[in-house]
Amino acid sequence: MEESPTQTSPAGTTRRGAARYLALDVGTKRIGVAISDPLGLTAQPLLTMTRKTNPREDLRSLSRLARQHGCTEFVVGLPLRLSGEASAQTERVRRFAAQLGEYSGLPIRMWDERLTTAEAHAMLYAAGKKRQQHAALVDQVAAVLILQSFLDHPGPVPSVDVEQQSAPDARLDETAHPRLF
Repeated sequence: MEESPTQTSPAGTTRRGAARYLALDVGTKRIGVAISDPLGLTAQPLLTMTRKTNPREDLRSLSRLARQHGCTEFVVGLPLRLSGEASAQTERVRRFAAQLGEYSGLPIRMWDERLTTAEAHAMLYAAGKKRQQHAALVDQVAAVLILQSFLDHPGPVPSVDVEQQSAPDARLDETAHPRLF
């Protein structure tokens, strides 16, 4: 009998099994996309999408990518302030993630992305890339960092209800992310 990609435990957390994830670093101009290997162990960059005028086109493209690659879940970077507080961008990403979940029919996991863009820029500088070359790559690298952090998280991952997180007073469960800054 095959194991399902996630199993819910009595404590309301889920345990990852072999699954393929598509991770997103959602910005206002671009969306960085990364994908896990088929076993859900490592993250690789996939592409950088330029946002369309009609957000439904972005949802359609991402849903198609997930289907083409056999992904079972989306991992969406949640842009919190360093203090852990939500911002206007946090709420925009939450709304986008809820729409993506509804459109694609796939589960959505929100994952703390604090400082991933800064870390991505540092990695690109270390690789010898000039600042002008970063725009095409930084969102992909940030998506890889988000996804690898998610994949490396030990033990059960708390179940996330995107709608619940859309409430203005909702906070990301700080135990859900091992790297708090």
